Amino acid sequence: MSTHIKEQIKESVAKIISTKYEIDIKASDILLNLTKKEFEGDYTIVIFPYVKRLKMSPAVLGAELGQAIVDEMDEISAFNVVAGFVNLSIADQQWKQTLGAYASDDQLTTLPANGKKVMVEFSSPNTNKPLHLGHIRNILLGWASSQILKAAGYEVINTQIINDRGIAVCKSMLAWQRYGEGATPESTGIKGDHFVGQYYVRFDKELKAEYATWQTTAEAATVLAEKAKEGQSADEFFKAYKNDYFNEYSILGRDAKEMLRQWEAGEADTVALWKQMNGWVYDGFETTYKALGVTFDKLYYESDTYLLGKEVVEKGLKSGVFFKKDDGSAWVDLEAHKMDEKIVLRSDGTAVYMTQDIGTAMQRYADFGIDKMVYVVGDEQNYHFKVLFTILGMLGEPYADDLHHLSYGMVDLPEGRMKSREGTVVDADDLVQEVIAEAKKANDERGEIDELTAEEQADTLRKIGLSALKYFIIKVNPQKRMTFNPAESVDMQGQTGPYIQNAYVRVQSILRKSADYTESDYSAYETLEPMEKSLMRSLGEFKDTLAAAAENLDPSMIANYAYDLGKDYHKFYHDVRILKAESEAAKCFRLQLSRTVAVVLKDAMAMLGIEMPERM
Repeated sequence: MSTHIKEQIKESVAKIISTKYEIDIKASDILLNLTKKEFEGDYTIVIFPYVKRLKMSPAVLGAELGQAIVDEMDEISAFNVVAGFVNLSIADQQWKQTLGAYASDDQLTTLPANGKKVMVEFSSPNTNKPLHLGHIRNILLGWASSQILKAAGYEVINTQIINDRGIAVCKSMLAWQRYGEGATPESTGIKGDHFVGQYYVRFDKELKAEYATWQTTAEAATVLAEKAKEGQSADEFFKAYKNDYFNEYSILGRDAKEMLRQWEAGEADTVALWKQMNGWVYDGFETTYKALGVTFDKLYYESDTYLLGKEVVEKGLKSGVFFKKDDGSAWVDLEAHKMDEKIVLRSDGTAVYMTQDIGTAMQRYADFGIDKMVYVVGDEQNYHFKVLFTILGMLGEPYADDLHHLSYGMVDLPEGRMKSREGTVVDADDLVQEVIAEAKKANDERGEIDELTAEEQADTLRKIGLSALKYFIIKVNPQKRMTFNPAESVDMQGQTGPYIQNAYVRVQSILRKSADYTESDYSAYETLEPMEKSLMRSLGEFKDTLAAAAENLDPSMIANYAYDLGKDYHKFYHDVRILKAESEAAKCFRLQLSRTVAVVLKDAMAMLGIEMPERM
């Protein structure tokens, strides 16, 4: 039999039902949940699925099945029936055996390798601005998902596609060329991505100034008079500048578009400037990723991939997947999939984002032979990915059924939304420093790590601060919009990373104090405390939680599990004597239980990218 009690119960119940009632059933079919706190028991079997098939009342079937389980399994000490549920109580002797099994299980927090390869794409920033709070949610969700999938048995490849081309990048380049006066990140002491981002903001500032001047011209008077007839004010006209003022009247807009044309033509000086400024940005990005503990296995660049997919479209036109309109543009008809038509190639033969994404997906499959692909992208792109996945299915791609969009909501600050062009975003680096400062402020009030060296204090505060940031963001279901509050994130009493870290630190403190303790046999410990059983049940839930988090691509499930386990341990620590236990056997059991809780807490938090301090 399996060493884990939940699996033992499922196997035994399946055997009993198959033999006693002649119903063909597998262990995986058994619905086994934790017993609700208001009822007596540890685990609950849901018997409703069998009541109708056997034409028996829930009470009669429950009583028969419960007694058969008790007779069959020494591990079960008692049962009770509530409606269509059979509540089972685990014998104390079994809990002790289970703890021993957990303690010796070197795969306590992982699932067996499944032989499948998954690629997770996340971050994927633009090179015209630094990483900000919105990127942080993306990065943290992507990294946590990749670590959860790895623990769940997948071979994982982390990737990003860096948006290093286009008009937005040219705006930063043009602004530096016009107003930079030869400044560099080195000469100014400004981090590379922040440095380039300043020129993206500067372009917007200069464009607004240009627009103010333009409004005084005769051309503007004519244009705005026409817009006024259409009910559009001067301010409303400017808000739509991407399609109106920027494209038709702006000198800066004209020059930025010319720079893009030169880049696409491979003009040497423009390409050299592009490489130089992107290099500054990449150095800055790498510093941020290092601070967040994030790495990538493969980088893709839009400048390399933007032409991918054009050949696919040509093949799709021949096979009938795509069709041409009168102007020569290529489209796909998705009406059969309850969507509209979607362009895949412009009339002038240039690619759209959809073309590029089709080609990039195929390139990744050619590069790695992946079985599954996960795109971590904001929910504003939900429709885009629905279309992309449908097209790849229509093209017969072998991985098309295992494409997933990990869609997430926007992150706000207490003071509201952020805007990149106006320079009102919260930079990722500033946010990291802010949460570390909040951790220091909280520690200064308590003085709990004052005995550590300055280096140890700095490392501990870094771990606490990053835990606060990461946990606060990851604990929210990805699909929900959220507000990040730095001060709330470091609260030692709330549902926060530091609160969970503190549970781990308490275990380490106990283990240090018992370092010379050699007792290892707790067989004489007879009657377990309710909190000990509660912790044992929580430990038994981890693998199911991991499997569900991987299946649903929802790191918040691991985050919330870690909080519940940490909260249970805090209660256990307060309510049950550990170092001064009533017997040597009880002390031995509680120390082993504490060690096992610490292992699971540490591994669960590591999946979220969170390190555990030894003291705090």
